[in-house]
Amino acid sequence: MNVKAEQQTTAMDTIKLMAAIAILIGGIAAFYMFEAQSTLLRVIALLVITGVATAVALTSAQGKSLWSFATSARTEVRKVVWPSRQETLQATLIVLFVVLLVGLFLWAVDGILGWILRSIVGTGG
Repeated sequence: MNVKAEQQTTAMDTIKLMAAIAILIGGIAAFYMFEAQSTLLRVIALLVITGVATAVALTSAQGKSLWSFATSARTEVRKVVWPSRQETLQATLIVLFVVLLVGLFLWAVDGILGWILRSIVGTGG
């Protein structure tokens, strides 16, 4: 059995993650504190601060694990064989046709059951 040992979270990793959160919160606070400045400059500064916070977070064990997962997921997405435009159109038309048929069937069943119920209750109409 091949069991992979989980990495232990060290105090340094916790400090890095807390620093990343503090940087991000500080950036958001600065965005609102400098309300008199240009919105474009504030957004650019917030994006830079977010990048710095992300870079700090990615240096932790959890960040490295997340980055590894993201790259693996990207590799798997590249392996997917996506349907062609014609296959997508055909599948969509089949789904629409089946939905229409089921809708008509349920409408008919509702009408028949309503007629039976009105006949039993005797409300007429």
